[in-house]
Amino acid sequence: MYTAPAQRNPKVLSTLALVFLAGMASGALFMREGLHDRLHRTVAAASTPAPTPRDAVVQRFRTELNLTPDQTQQIAEVLDDYRRYYESLSDQLADVRATGKNHIVQILDPSQREKFEKMMNELYPQLEAK
Repeated sequence: MYTAPAQRNPKVLSTLALVFLAGMASGALFMREGLHDRLHRTVAAASTPAPTPRDAVVQRFRTELNLTPDQTQQIAEVLDDYRRYYESLSDQLADVRATGKNHIVQILDPSQREKFEKMMNELYPQLEAK
């Protein structure tokens, strides 16, 4: 029985896309809430410890969605799971980039490698921004 390669299987692609989008959304929400707290902290609040971005998101969900304590706990666990999964995917992506770079370097001669390294150092900030 023939099975489609992973890159052509729509179920795999849609699952990866969904996980990626969920990670992006939770990361954007964490970043937005974390930066908002830092930028809009009052002098009086500066004496009390600021909530973590995760705590701020959970608090906002709890108040705006009128969550029960059980729902609040479950959502906090889901956000923690997605954060860990997103970090795992980020680590895997770094490994994929390193592997690709190593394969390219093996193809090049020494002078080309030097130029390639210079090009990568120039491109690195742009790649990290994406």
